Amino acid sequence: MIALQGVGKLLGKKELFQSVSFHVHPGDRIGLVGPNGAGKTSLFQLILGNLEPDQGAIARSKNLRMGYLPQQWVPSEDKTVLGYVMDVHEELKTVQESLQALQRDMEEEKDSRKIQEMALTQARLMERMENLGGYDLEPRARRILAGLGFRDDRLGRSMSTLSGGWVMRSALARLLLWEPDLLLLDEPTNHLDLESLLWLEDYLLNTSSALILIAHDRKFLNRVVRRILELERGALNEYSGTYDDYREEKARRQEIQRSAYKNQQDRIRQMERFIERNRYRKSTARRAQSRLKQLDKLEPVTSPDSEEETVRFVFPEPPRAGKRVLELKQAKKAYGDHVVYEGIDLVLERGDRIAFLGANGAGKSTLLKMLAGVVDCDGGRRVPGSQARIGYYAQYQWEQLNSQWTVLEEASSVSGDLPQSRLRGLLGAFLFKGEDVFKKVSVLSGGEKARLTLCKLLLQRPNVLLLDEPTNHLDIPSRDVLEKALAEFPGTIAFISHDRHFINGVASKTLLVEDGRIQLFPGSYDDFESTWKPRLSSGDSPPPSPEASVPRDDPPVSSGPKGQERKRLEAVWRNELYRIKKPLQKEVDRLESALDEAHRRLDDVDSLLADPETYRDGERARVLRQDRHRLQEDVRRLTEEWEEKALSLEELEESFWREKESSHSSAVAR
Repeated sequence: MIALQGVGKLLGKKELFQSVSFHVHPGDRIGLVGPNGAGKTSLFQLILGNLEPDQGAIARSKNLRMGYLPQQWVPSEDKTVLGYVMDVHEELKTVQESLQALQRDMEEEKDSRKIQEMALTQARLMERMENLGGYDLEPRARRILAGLGFRDDRLGRSMSTLSGGWVMRSALARLLLWEPDLLLLDEPTNHLDLESLLWLEDYLLNTSSALILIAHDRKFLNRVVRRILELERGALNEYSGTYDDYREEKARRQEIQRSAYKNQQDRIRQMERFIERNRYRKSTARRAQSRLKQLDKLEPVTSPDSEEETVRFVFPEPPRAGKRVLELKQAKKAYGDHVVYEGIDLVLERGDRIAFLGANGAGKSTLLKMLAGVVDCDGGRRVPGSQARIGYYAQYQWEQLNSQWTVLEEASSVSGDLPQSRLRGLLGAFLFKGEDVFKKVSVLSGGEKARLTLCKLLLQRPNVLLLDEPTNHLDIPSRDVLEKALAEFPGTIAFISHDRHFINGVASKTLLVEDGRIQLFPGSYDDFESTWKPRLSSGDSPPPSPEASVPRDDPPVSSGPKGQERKRLEAVWRNELYRIKKPLQKEVDRLESALDEAHRRLDDVDSLLADPETYRDGERARVLRQDRHRLQEDVRRLTEEWEEKALSLEELEESFWREKESSHSSAVAR
């Protein structure tokens, strides 16, 4: 189909890659991987013929049909979604127009001989239309669009009314319907939810098109591709098998290269020592000269670790929140007549790491926005816990970065009193190393902007992270960095992602959002798929999920024929509990108010110390630093007292309900 031989490409004076050679055969399923900036998209442009190589040659089969999905796409025609997707084949369009014109001519023609000739032409055109798939084009288009998440009521909408993500899904549907000889897909998973991603996996496994794709989802690559091309450090390396096979084989090759590098360095040191000892002695000078020539001719072996850095970092410690950091109580949300949620309860506890799962349009992003306070509840309440500091990340939030600032200036704008050395270390952990911190935001890629936005979010020291598709536009090394960062994060995390590897690495619970209901399950994505999803499909009862139904300090829900008596008892118990915990609750409330005031005063002092004008008066700056030290000590002391009292309050409530339930159960048994 296509062959590249010794291909090289320059970007200005920078060499992207050189001596790239590989073949693509019918039915191939190839993953193209490598760090951002390695030249993967440029290689696609060379294959398509949109760029010319600076060295080498590219050979393509005659009449090769290639379909390309870029990272961003703007349709040139304003058609309906269905019309845009079906307008895929110029020849098919010509055949359809010829058939329509022929039909009109046949209706007007009177000469039977000419009608017979027209009928033969019509038969040939109809056969060609069948071969091109024209008769089942619309049903196939509808199936593909449904698989990619389009409801029937969206198919008649104008393309101009769609958001960027839905435009990309439309472009992908159009390519899949066309079925070219070779599909080139540049990050096709970025705009898909998990359900659509799973559908696309199955579709690509059964398509007749050869495939080269750039993707950063390891599970997607593992399932779809059977060959890996890696662009790294200007060279292309080929591996057979899945992405995991590639990682294992690359590790073996690196170990061999590491050993060869060590052996060569040992050999070089030996030769240099010999030359140094013998070059000035007449009897051995010739031998020393010979070794010097051997040394000059050595082909250097590079170390596989030469460009790898291990960055050690510690995130700024956020304040410790209470046990319940965020709650929705009987929450309702509606958009016009469409009710998304009606009377749901959800509790996020300190240390929770919850992944939201559900089909496209189920309301996952809406639920996250309700928790973040970005959208208001139309009924019920959102209750932030004591000392909860919310950090919310939404897709495309990086568009709010200041394009004229450098990476370091953007990070410094929220880093507070964090020393420059630690700030640079944290930026390094997010792959902004060395001179990268002085890059202007305007020249950053989408992935770099996403990393910078996530880094800024953590610098603001939230203890609750609410993340909507944080891995979009991140390559695999960047996703590894984010996964590591979240593993180090000491607070609470709730997030939406379609990257199953990332979900498994971060989540300890999964929340299924379906038909306006939420159900909480223990474990990762794989646990949900292997254990809980089959039970749901078979109609078995899911595990109890009190965090997603009833707040912990409420009594159990009453049921059965004695429900009214039970409700009366619970009301009596609640009144009793209120009297018992009232003194302790007042103390907790007092400490919370004192903490809020101490934090406010500390923020005021920090603002003054951040102002260069403050340092014109040395004495004032000295007093402010003393005030800051005293206020920090007040915050530390008050936090310890509050945590002690809050924990006592929680223990009192739990022991009260435990005791009441135990005594009630004993009374019923008697």
